[in-house]
Amino acid sequence: MFDDIKRKFESDGFAVIEGLFTPEEVEEMKNEAKNLIKLMPGESKRTVFSATNPDTQQNKDNYFLDSGDKIAYFYESGAVGANGELLVEPELSLNKIGHALHELNPVFRKYTFSERIKEAAFQLGFEEPVIPQSMYIFKNPKIGGEENELIEINRKVTNVTAHQDATYLYTEPMKLVGFWIALDDATVENGCLWFARKSHNSGVHRRYVRNPDKNSEELLIHTSGAPYYPKSNFSAVPVPKGSLVLIHGQVVHFSEANRSSKSRHAYTFHIIEQKNTTYSKDNWLQPTRPFLNLYRN
Repeated sequence: MFDDIKRKFESDGFAVIEGLFTPEEVEEMKNEAKNLIKLMPGESKRTVFSATNPDTQQNKDNYFLDSGDKIAYFYESGAVGANGELLVEPELSLNKIGHALHELNPVFRKYTFSERIKEAAFQLGFEEPVIPQSMYIFKNPKIGGEENELIEINRKVTNVTAHQDATYLYTEPMKLVGFWIALDDATVENGCLWFARKSHNSGVHRRYVRNPDKNSEELLIHTSGAPYYPKSNFSAVPVPKGSLVLIHGQVVHFSEANRSSKSRHAYTFHIIEQKNTTYSKDNWLQPTRPFLNLYRN
């Protein structure tokens, strides 16, 4: 199952392990998300998630900034009205839940710290991996926006906006890996991941950081404009549910909106190497307590 994943990961910037989780385990994670939906906050605490639009509430209040040690809820822009009222059914309204599911929720903690995950990290050469964040990403049918970065794709134009995970969780040296678990079959139609193979060799292109200007209403800013990448550089990577996709912190990737009638849920978290590595003090997410060690939990 883990044969040659390090070679593929180092060569392409990502690797896929199919069948890592059983259908029953996938269903348990999806059912736990349904349980979390029942606990979603009231209208005054509904925050729309967008990492590219500087006018969103996310960049201007502390709800997103302080979510690293909590279970917080983030909504699709088309799902919430001006007064925080839901315009769709609750189960269709959410973009994601984050960022401490791996620590605070017993179901997601169980799978995050499973022996299979530890083995994958070990195969990639991690010695002291810790987990800064985790997310349940919904990408519901016909309302789900692009994952992490809004991507407008013109079929006749080669440029798209995409992202690197290192933009958000920067370390020196760069030792960051995303663990992305497909909880539905991820297809081209419902928003599977697309990768620019080998782009992890090109460095970190921009950062998303805490604003050093304490007089600004913007709490979080990008350090530069969005880079542009030719659409021809990307390949779709559809995977069946239960698969694990390992994502290098510097590989450029995106996922399109879900235009289908089927959901494309995923559970994802990141690990960073703690040994001889510095976690940036201007990353948006700062620990209020030590990050949990993958091998020791």
